[in-house]
Amino acid sequence: MARQLCKTILSLFGWKVIGRLPDLKKYIIIVAPHTSNWDFLLGVLARGVMARKISYLGKKELFRPPLGWLFKALGGYPVDRQQRQSMVERVSQIFQAKDSFVIALAPEGTRTRVNNWRTGFYHIAVSAGVPIQPVGLDYPSKRIEVMDLFFPCGDIKKDLPLIKQRINRFRGKY
Repeated sequence: MARQLCKTILSLFGWKVIGRLPDLKKYIIIVAPHTSNWDFLLGVLARGVMARKISYLGKKELFRPPLGWLFKALGGYPVDRQQRQSMVERVSQIFQAKDSFVIALAPEGTRTRVNNWRTGFYHIAVSAGVPIQPVGLDYPSKRIEVMDLFFPCGDIKKDLPLIKQRINRFRGKY
């Protein structure tokens, strides 16, 4: 979608994008909180505003007909959540194989309220040697905010609370 069209659609609904994505070839975007199907549409529109190619992971069921082609065209990679293959390893291999790759993930791993995030995004970042770009969705203020880039040190017990601290001020739809 054209940048201006995405910006217009977002602003018609009162939303705005705050901040800018880094000018890097490889990184992981984490978007939180993820509480609604609307988050995906907001993400696609925000991606259009920022004029970046950003991939994402989605449950394999989304990639079936009749709309499967659309989710693939939008940069999706299907995930079989029943399969015990290492998603961390698979996504790390994509980072290694490509000259440029940016992927957006929801650290909750679901739209259901969770107390603990899934940590795959962190392990992918460490394994692939890429930074993490936190992005917050705030429904009350209708803001999509790109925060400062985070460079993981490899100690998840130290890093995860720092990442969560940045995102905790945002409120999801539900």
